[in-house]
Amino acid sequence: MSPVGALNNGIELLADEQDPDMRDRCMELLSDSARVTANKLKFFRLAFGAAGGFGEAVDANEAKAALQGLLGSDGKIELGWMVGDAKLSKSATKLLLNLALIAADALVRGGRLDVGAENGSGTEIAIRAEGPRIVIDTAIRDTLVSGAEEGVEARTAGAWLAHSLANEAGGSIQLSQPSPEILVIGVELKHAG
Repeated sequence: MSPVGALNNGIELLADEQDPDMRDRCMELLSDSARVTANKLKFFRLAFGAAGGFGEAVDANEAKAALQGLLGSDGKIELGWMVGDAKLSKSATKLLLNLALIAADALVRGGRLDVGAENGSGTEIAIRAEGPRIVIDTAIRDTLVSGAEEGVEARTAGAWLAHSLANEAGGSIQLSQPSPEILVIGVELKHAG
């Protein structure tokens, strides 16, 4: 069930419930669902939206918090954060978050997600996913590298956005060869404005 559906169900239960212990439990579930929903919205605003309120650059800690919020606290995916700069351009932040989302989705049985970025004459981004099973859709892989020659589908939208952002910044996305346990995605942007 989605967090929004859980919120709706919790409100319905709360309206009918008279037992104080059950009402407390309903409130706890509502609070958890609201937190999960807020975390997802924050991530998607930074990864796909205009990232309003940040100026031309986004605090790297905001991106980290958004990614941690999306991954959740269940421990299924351990996050390693190696972003050396305090701020990243909006486009570099979007690219980093989209690539991290794609890599996290490929960790179907959990594992470790390492995210790194560094500004220099351009911006370098590296994402490494390692776990007991890596699965990345061929269409997503192809769209990351080549764009959407056949058109964009819902499942390839993030990959298309990542490819477009890299291309606009004078870079291209590189992926490791298919492996059942490791996925590495890298991109060097000449100008990440």
